[in-house]
Amino acid sequence: MTDSLPPQPWMTAAPTRAVIDALEAVGGPGSARFVGGCVRDALLKRTPRLGPTDIDIATPLTPDVVTRALTEAGLKVVPTGIEHGTVTAVADHRPFEITTLRRDVETDGRRAVVAFTDDWAQDAARRDFRLNALYLEPNGKLHDPTGGGIEDALAGRIVFVGEAETRIREDYLRILRFFRFYAWFGKGEADAMALAACAALKEGVKTLSGERVSKELLKLLAADDPRAALRLMASTGVLSAFLPEAGGLARFDSLVEIETGLLFEDDAELRFSTLLPDDRGAVTAAAQRLRLSNALRDRLLAACSDDLRLTSWMSPREMRRAIYRLGAKAFKDRVKLAWAAAERTATYVQWRMLYVYADAWTPPPFPLDGGEIKAAGVPEGPLVGRVRREVEDWWIDLDFTDDKLAVLERLKAVAQGLAY
Repeated sequence: MTDSLPPQPWMTAAPTRAVIDALEAVGGPGSARFVGGCVRDALLKRTPRLGPTDIDIATPLTPDVVTRALTEAGLKVVPTGIEHGTVTAVADHRPFEITTLRRDVETDGRRAVVAFTDDWAQDAARRDFRLNALYLEPNGKLHDPTGGGIEDALAGRIVFVGEAETRIREDYLRILRFFRFYAWFGKGEADAMALAACAALKEGVKTLSGERVSKELLKLLAADDPRAALRLMASTGVLSAFLPEAGGLARFDSLVEIETGLLFEDDAELRFSTLLPDDRGAVTAAAQRLRLSNALRDRLLAACSDDLRLTSWMSPREMRRAIYRLGAKAFKDRVKLAWAAAERTATYVQWRMLYVYADAWTPPPFPLDGGEIKAAGVPEGPLVGRVRREVEDWWIDLDFTDDKLAVLERLKAVAQGLAY
C-alpha cells in the first residue's frame, strides 16, 4: 500500500512553503495537510488540464488562528467562506484555500451547517468520495482515513464515503459530481450502489441552483472522453431531471469521437450544444434555467441556427460566404456539429478542410461606410441600412471583389433605384 509520495513541484514551491510554514509556526508540524484534488492527482501522476493545480489545505486550526498566523507571516488573507471555516491565503499572487477540519451538524441537500473539529477522520467522513478524502503532509506522508481512497484512485473507482444516499442527501450536487469524477477518473464498471443512489434521488438535482448545475456539467463535458459518464447519466434519468430538452446522445458521441480521433481540443461548450435540440426556444429556455452566461447562450444559439446549411462538399467560394456571414468561430462550431450529424460517407479530410479554412481565410471588411452611402443621395434613416445590405449582398455574390470603383458604381445604381 502506498503510504507516501515524493515531493511534488507545487509542494516545494516558495509560495506553498510560505503558507505551510506560517501555519506550522502556530500549530506545529503536521498541523497543515494538503487535501483533495492535488493529492489525488499527485498519487495518479496526473497534471490537471483545467489550469494550475488547485492547492487545498486542511488544518485543525480555527479560522481566526489561521488568519492571525498568515497575517503575522506577511501573507494576504481573504475570508472567502469564513462561515464554513475557509479562508484563502495569497502568496506571490498564488491562492491557497485553507479550511478548518469540519463535521456536519445539519444539512438540507443544498447547504450545510458545520462545526469545527480537530479530528481528521470526522473531516474525511463528511467528504463526497473516498479518493477525494486523502491527506498529504508536507513531508510526503499520505493519510487515507476512509481506508479505501488510495485503492479507489489507483483502480479508477468512484465510491462515496460511507452510505451513498446519506452523502447525496447532504448535497444533491454530489449526484452530478459522481458522474463528473467518473468521466475524469473512472475505469471499468461504475459503482453499483452509487448509481442506484443517484437514480433514486435524482429529483433532488432540481432543487439546486442553475449555476451550480451548469458549472458541474461543463466540468464533466471537459473530460477527455465523457461518453460513458453521459450514457450512465441518461440511463439513470439524472440527465433528463435537470436537462429535459436533452434527446439522444448519438450526435454527442459522434462529436467526442471526432475530437478525440483527430486531436481537436476538447470543447465542453460545443459538446453541451449537442445535448440540446436545434430549436432556439428550447436553447433559450435551458440557458435561462441553468443561468448560463450571455456569451455561452449566444454561442449555443448560433450553433443551433439553420440559416446556412453546411456540407462537406462546399466549394471555397461557398465557404467564404458562410464564414463571412457566420463569423469564423460560429462557422467552425457548425462544421463540427454538421460533421457529427452527417453520415460517414464523406471522409474526414473534407470536413477537416472546412474547419481549417476558417483559420486560413480572413474576411475582408465591407468597402463602404455610412458616409459614402449618404453621399450617394441616400437620406438619413433606415434606408441607409437597406442600401448597405443590398450592396453588400451584391459584393458577396462577386466573391468579395476588391474593385472599389465597381462597388461605388453599384451603390449609385441602388441609390438611384430608390427614387423610382
